[in-house]
Amino acid sequence: MTLTQRLGHYEKLMRLDKPIGILLLLWPTLWGLWLAAGGIPNTDILVIFVLGTVLMRSAGCVVNDYADRNFDAHVERTKNRPLATGKLSSKEALLLAAGLSLCAFLLILPLNRLTLELSVLALFLAASYPFTKRFFAMPQAYLGIAFSFGIPMAFAAQTGEVPCMAWLLMAANLLWVIAYDTEYAMVDKIDDLKIGIKTSAITFGRFDVAGVMLCHIIFLGMMTAIGVIHQLGVIYYAGLAAALGLILYQYRLIHDRDRAHCFKAFLHNNWVGATIFAGIAFDYLLTATL
Repeated sequence: MTLTQRLGHYEKLMRLDKPIGILLLLWPTLWGLWLAAGGIPNTDILVIFVLGTVLMRSAGCVVNDYADRNFDAHVERTKNRPLATGKLSSKEALLLAAGLSLCAFLLILPLNRLTLELSVLALFLAASYPFTKRFFAMPQAYLGIAFSFGIPMAFAAQTGEVPCMAWLLMAANLLWVIAYDTEYAMVDKIDDLKIGIKTSAITFGRFDVAGVMLCHIIFLGMMTAIGVIHQLGVIYYAGLAAALGLILYQYRLIHDRDRAHCFKAFLHNNWVGATIFAGIAFDYLLTATL
């Protein structure tokens, strides 16, 4: 195998060729930074969190594929992943995950102690999530905690504390993660049932679509409450209204449980996250210019 080929396999192992995971992790982190900073986050902190998101998402993907290396070959969507096909070894995967995690930790060393302490917990959550699919009926909830931990870290880095608002935003995001990752799990539902993997799509059973939409709606309700508490303006609520429209479109995609449509709905959540961020950012920008 040439070096170019090996690097290509590393890229696939880290999912750098499929950046949707990075974006879904990044948007709530940016919500947290903007809300914590009142619309003007520290530039150095912003850069650190963006780069850290890329590194930690990449490390999480590597650990996930290591944990699922004996399962992925039996799932249609994952059968060609580098570890499932033997293109890369388990040792290489572990070394890569360790290297990415180390780089992420070095990146946040300039930040305050509270942020560093929270990063240890965030690393544990990211590393342990893939193994919850063996025993936890709804691993998407655990993933929701892991994918939301950039929020308290953002508040800690920006303000030196983690107020109740950060935990409320984290809880809202957790519900959003359950919603979109259940859509993702609906794609693999048949294969997961065969190999014994546990997912929220299986746990919800025939109520999977209802579960997804309920999580989405409660998420938007909590985001509305956050807007009221933060005294955000009409642009923010316009963003939430647009996000609601996007979520209703997702219902049209998933209601028949077609695999391709469910995967499209999952990918579509990038626009939900981006729309809400735009609402937050432009609302603060308008307030600053008045």
